[in-house]
Amino acid sequence: MKLTCPAPAKLNLFLHVTGRRADGMHLLQTLFRFIDLSDTLHFELRTDGVVHRTNFIEAVPEEQDLCVRAARLLQKNTGCTLGADITLEKCIPMGGGLGGGSSDAATTLIALNRLWSLGLTRDQLMELGLELGADVPVFLFGENAFAEGVGEKLQAYELPEAWYVVLFPPVHVPTAKIFSHPELTRDSVSIIIRALRTQPLRNDLQSVVCRLYPEVASYIETLGKYGSAMMTGSGACVFAEFPDQAQAEAVLQKLPQTMRGVAVKGLMKHPLQDWVL
Repeated sequence: MKLTCPAPAKLNLFLHVTGRRADGMHLLQTLFRFIDLSDTLHFELRTDGVVHRTNFIEAVPEEQDLCVRAARLLQKNTGCTLGADITLEKCIPMGGGLGGGSSDAATTLIALNRLWSLGLTRDQLMELGLELGADVPVFLFGENAFAEGVGEKLQAYELPEAWYVVLFPPVHVPTAKIFSHPELTRDSVSIIIRALRTQPLRNDLQSVVCRLYPEVASYIETLGKYGSAMMTGSGACVFAEFPDQAQAEAVLQKLPQTMRGVAVKGLMKHPLQDWVL
């Protein structure tokens, strides 16, 4: 038996750092939006219990791959004796703040829950996902969401249709490096969900990333000539929102040819939302 599944990227439409826990984890508020830019994962059932990634991915050894780790975590917590061959087609840039690795892990949990006939609920999968990373639960939640805590406290948030220009600066930004930086703002005032439509939104990580990686600042400045440009996640990717496809693609065409990017549609929900109860 085989399954082929998408793993969509996300944007952080804003990101505030509101504090820090005793264990060093940062407390956040953010608004997640799924976009129509996806990795693709292929799963083939194995009966010998082996989990194996079938293809080479530069800079991601198999043992460190979140897909492999997600599959083995699922085995461990359910006692499942089945395995899987996993082929991962990467389209989402790594180290860009688009959540590609987290989305791949979530899609792996969703797909193998079905392929292995485990019957885990959404809440059970989200609990497992949090062990893999703070962004994994939202991809299992399946809806655009206002998030608090370390990113695991989620409330569904309805967003209008929109298109985005997403640019890929040619740098890899390590998340840990940004969150550990001494100049990072860690005391933003918490906002309530009702205030999202009236308050100016920002990314608290952006100033630190721009200081360390001037390429990101340059991309934000250039895209900012056509709309309100912001960095997503811990960077490096930047985006601006537009009301329709025509405007997004027109802006993309105006940008320097050296700037790599895409025009993508905002999704109303995760494409695999209906796979989990």
